[in-house]
Amino acid sequence: MSTEPLPQELYSLLVPLNGQRLLVPRTCVAEVTGYHAPIAVEGTPEWFLGRVNWSGRSIPLVSFEGAMGGDVPDLLGRARIAVIHAISGRLKPAAYGVLTLGFPQLIKVNSRVLSTDEQGVFAEDSPVICRVNMLNERPLIPDLDRLEAMISQAQDEAEYA
Repeated sequence: MSTEPLPQELYSLLVPLNGQRLLVPRTCVAEVTGYHAPIAVEGTPEWFLGRVNWSGRSIPLVSFEGAMGGDVPDLLGRARIAVIHAISGRLKPAAYGVLTLGFPQLIKVNSRVLSTDEQGVFAEDSPVICRVNMLNERPLIPDLDRLEAMISQAQDEAEYA
């Protein structure tokens, strides 16, 4: 067991979505790349946009808004792909892309600027843990494990469709 103190600040990214943002630790994001059209995968939900090439590997590309039950956003000129390190062991290769509508913003997060927003209630099967208050922002904290489970299930169902 480590006796090192927990960090007081965490480098994070504010990832722009359609009308809201995700707050994710910087270490979860492998890279932010330019958008390129995915190859469709038959039999997947609308939020599963397809597969894209990243560093010579084919990875799933998803719309977080769609995975939350909302509409998949229209693509804008600033669309990007945030490549996320998969942590659950369900995805091979261990990465997936999330469609963003702009460049993520690097910030430092600490307890002085962050508090839980108690008004936000999300469904148990939602890929969102909670919403937080952070200065003048109200970003979502994603449940990346849940999102990976959703991606894995969509891929499995497409294989057997």
